[in-house]
Amino acid sequence: RMISVENYKMASILTHTDIKEEDLPEGDEINMCKAMDQLFQRFENQGIEKGEAIGIEKTLKEQLKVKLGTISSPLEERLTTTSLEKLNELTLNIFNINSEEDVLKIIH
Repeated sequence: RMISVENYKMASILTHTDIKEEDLPEGDEINMCKAMDQLFQRFENQGIEKGEAIGIEKTLKEQLKVKLGTISSPLEERLTTTSLEKLNELTLNIFNINSEEDVLKIIH
C-alpha cells in the first residue's frame, strides 16, 4: 500500500517511533510494506547490537572479578555505560589488566 511521506512521518510521531530522515525514500510516496520491513530490520539490528554489548559486559565483569578478586560498584556501573567498542578493547586486553585503574585507562 502506498502512502504519502507526510502521512508516514505523522504515523511515526503518533506511534513514538524513531524514524530518521535517511530512512525515508525519495519522492512523495512510500511503499508501506517495504518501509516497515526496513524499519523492523533496523530495530532488529539495534537489538542484536545491544544484546552483544550486554553479553560482553556480563562476561567482562565476571572475568574481572576472577582476575582482580572483586570489582567496585562504581566500576560495575561504569562498565554498564561503556561503549561496545571499549568493551571489545577491554576483552582484548584482559590479560594485561592487573587493577581497576588499568580498566579505567582503557575505557577512558
